Amino acid sequence: MGQVGIFGGTFDPVHWGHLLLAETALDQASLDKLIWVPSYNPPHKQVTDFEHRVAMVELAIADNPGFAVSLVEKNRCGTSFAINTLMDLSDCEPNAHWYWIVGLDAFQTLPHWYRGGELAQLCHWLIAPRLLSGENVTQSELICKQVEQQLHKQCISIHWQLMHIPLVGLSSSLIRNQCRKHHSIRYLVPEPVRIYITQHNLYGMGNRE
Repeated sequence: MGQVGIFGGTFDPVHWGHLLLAETALDQASLDKLIWVPSYNPPHKQVTDFEHRVAMVELAIADNPGFAVSLVEKNRCGTSFAINTLMDLSDCEPNAHWYWIVGLDAFQTLPHWYRGGELAQLCHWLIAPRLLSGENVTQSELICKQVEQQLHKQCISIHWQLMHIPLVGLSSSLIRNQCRKHHSIRYLVPEPVRIYITQHNLYGMGNRE
């Protein structure tokens, strides 16, 4: 299969920031495919029904042949860990070289993930920098190197790459808040996603056009 990326998240809802990050990973790492993996029942979060979130992702990526959606999270019992997701996807595509797309904040906690050290060595890490509050790319690289050093002390190697991505101040929580206030979300999400949110009255959006 070649080089395959994994992009997990709640996608509640999916927005242009997610799509920009995914396309950047596809391009900069020369991936053959990127698999979107909506989380089914994430711990410590109340999320919109899985079927709605999957439908929105499918609408958002429909015109990109390099993207695909996996429902692997739905078929797993109990707590969903990243290592399980990778193992399940590997069963379907045993010859793939895996890349994991993740934000800097999440990558920073990797040494504390369940079987994080094992996971670190099973894929290449594509990291979205956090360019907020005056931070720059150099500071993001420093944080990544600190994670690498923590793992190295445990005799764990890791391959990572910081992506060069335009800063987009979008978040799913911002979009949900816009919906609850009955404000427009046009141009914050792909138009088919906006229509879906309106038609299904997600986030209190009602029938606003």
